[in-house]
Amino acid sequence: MSDDPRSSRDAAPLRQRFLEGMSLVAATVTVITTDGPSGRAGTTATAMSSVSADTPKPTLLVCINELSSLTPVLLGNGTFCVNVLKDDQSLLADVFASRLKDKYADKFDCTEWKAGLFGQPVISGVLVAFECKLVSHNQVGTHHVCIGEVMDAVLGDDGNSLIYAGREYRTTVKPD
Repeated sequence: MSDDPRSSRDAAPLRQRFLEGMSLVAATVTVITTDGPSGRAGTTATAMSSVSADTPKPTLLVCINELSSLTPVLLGNGTFCVNVLKDDQSLLADVFASRLKDKYADKFDCTEWKAGLFGQPVISGVLVAFECKLVSHNQVGTHHVCIGEVMDAVLGDDGNSLIYAGREYRTTVKPD
């Protein structure tokens, strides 16, 4: 018997343990969209977080894979929208994650949307949509960390967030 307090599961390579650990972390599901001179594009993402409300304009960050078709378009346009999905919008998450390419040649055909105040695609019925101006980005490993200055926040109807945890969609429920 070994005195090593780590279980055999913890003996796995760090990358594997990191991925497994991150799969246990609940994350809000968003669809990041952009439109402008470089084109229109969108993808599903769970790596989104507020940065600060106490700057001249609030800021948030999103992380987008370098291989995503969204990446060059977002960087070229310099603007994007973070559409925070409700728990009944998992179809949108799958479409924008390119899981239903055979059904929707154009991802934007799967839902109603409109151009927001600053021209970015705002998906109808989302919990909230943040229209952002890209103020900085930095590539870290395989992802671009994009900081956006929030130009507008479109609040939707009440509802529960669609979240992703344990490699499946879930919903938020207020504890008793």
